[in-house]
Amino acid sequence: MRTLSLFALTAVLAFSQAISIVKGPVDYQVYQRGTDGKADIPLELSVSNGDGKDIFLSLKRGVVPVPGFIATNLGKVENGKLITTVRGVPTGGPYRFELKTGRMGAAAAARSNILVGDIWLLAGQSNMEGVGDLIDVEKPSEKVNSFNQSDEWVAAKEPLHELPSATDRVHWRKNAAGVIQRLTGEELEKFRTNRKKGAGLGLPFAVEYEKRTGIPVGLFPCAHGGTSMAQWSPDLKDKLGDSLYGATIRRAALVGPIKGILWYQGESDANPTVGPVFQEKFEQMVAAFRKDLNQPDLAFHYVQIGRHVNNTNVQPWNLVQEAQRLSEARLGNSVMFSAIDSDLDDGIHVSTQDHKRLGRAMAAVAAGKAKKGPHFDSIAIEGQTIRVKFSEVNGRLTSAGRIGGFTAHTPQGDLIPLIYKASFDPKDPATVVLHFQGKLPDGAQLMYGHGKDPYANLRDELGLGAPVFGPLPIAK
Repeated sequence: MRTLSLFALTAVLAFSQAISIVKGPVDYQVYQRGTDGKADIPLELSVSNGDGKDIFLSLKRGVVPVPGFIATNLGKVENGKLITTVRGVPTGGPYRFELKTGRMGAAAAARSNILVGDIWLLAGQSNMEGVGDLIDVEKPSEKVNSFNQSDEWVAAKEPLHELPSATDRVHWRKNAAGVIQRLTGEELEKFRTNRKKGAGLGLPFAVEYEKRTGIPVGLFPCAHGGTSMAQWSPDLKDKLGDSLYGATIRRAALVGPIKGILWYQGESDANPTVGPVFQEKFEQMVAAFRKDLNQPDLAFHYVQIGRHVNNTNVQPWNLVQEAQRLSEARLGNSVMFSAIDSDLDDGIHVSTQDHKRLGRAMAAVAAGKAKKGPHFDSIAIEGQTIRVKFSEVNGRLTSAGRIGGFTAHTPQGDLIPLIYKASFDPKDPATVVLHFQGKLPDGAQLMYGHGKDPYANLRDELGLGAPVFGPLPIAK
């Protein structure tokens, strides 16, 4: 066998080219597709001993080359660098990027599990962070990745949110000495091992969205339990990682354009002090997100707050729910979903299984495969009945057993024992008929989902619940 002399081997090594990706995809990264269904990916390479050499890119799904990206010439190295943009990467993946200094041979640098699809930001408080039991959780998909709170692209799996290890201080917890501390090493592993809660709606949403559309999904978890609109205020943006809004905007700059925001928050504002200004603050925040992300028509899908099993003041809870309902039409490119019919895994947090149901139904709507779900439309009186019509119903209105959730009230908010039966109109699948006896009291009002823990079970055939509404006048 012929062997190279030490001089010859040294010469070969000296003139080999090593490629480093200075800027470009990392493993598991997701790029937001454009309106043409493609993504442009900026790329900056550092190449040793490469001046004048051509760099080639091969893009593969598994071992199968992607048409149009088979040993594509990216250009020549100058002064040890190559700065370019890989244009027109089609929706799909997972992709493997392979960079070479020749058309043939092994890759000198590579990145794997890259996706091009739609990115959804997850924000709000605990019911978006996810506090469902970590039992029978949504299974991962190779078509769904996550930009975790440590600013790393990873394969998405439950739990998506991990506040103690987040990059931004606003998410850290106090240690035994009362000092705010980021968990690392053994302490972080202990937290992960002992964790029993953390399932949310984000992963079920993403998996279902991809199933219905074939479009991969990137998730961008930013929620934090127990937080109020004041803590999410855009006025705190300049605090960056010391504020929720600032941290989210900071991270958005790392992610790039997104498809939309999934929001679930409002429980912390359902009190007499800030409840009356919730709607104003909420709409200001949505406008700020659209402005600061430079996406004026950014989709904003959110969940109306659901049940809370306790005995504190009811009125502010319903006030926030009604404010959320009214905001939908004002925001534009926005959909509100209901959680009032959801099971809980404790006194306030939606169960893992109903997070799955809700997330999947929300995905069907976001994917354009379903109507928004039951939305209050109108009230009409016909004899001894009150007809409540809904719009955006998928199929028919349904209920598990007797229809529950409708109540009549005086203008002062007191309950009126008025409705003795509720039924579905056999001629109109989107109308509920409420039956009463005697004279309708002057000024009577109607609510659906009154209180903090109502039994409200109205859904459509997709599984989307009717939102809490009211009080609204029964007769004009």
